[in-house]
Amino acid sequence: MTGTYLQTAAALIFVILLILGTGFLLRKKQNRFGLMSVVGYQPFGPKKGVAALKIGKEVLILGVTSNEMRLLKVFKEDELDLTGNEAFQSKLERFKFRIKTEEK
Repeated sequence: MTGTYLQTAAALIFVILLILGTGFLLRKKQNRFGLMSVVGYQPFGPKKGVAALKIGKEVLILGVTSNEMRLLKVFKEDELDLTGNEAFQSKLERFKFRIKTEEK
């Protein structure tokens, strides 16, 4: 009877370790080969803000509210300097200035 309990416990522990190991490997693989990354987010109130997402070689500027996400602008990767230590706030200010100059 005790042998059966030990076998069941060992099998259960093996299955749990297998699930945890698979989850760990999938998370590592997803981070390495992920197609999308968040460049930055600037909140403008509860559940409202602007997000910059890098997808492939493009950077998408999205307006985010609690009800929807709206595409504001698409930039090519080489149009923006994403490697510097510049804060997202100043990038957002440059984006606003660029929009204003394009409207004129």
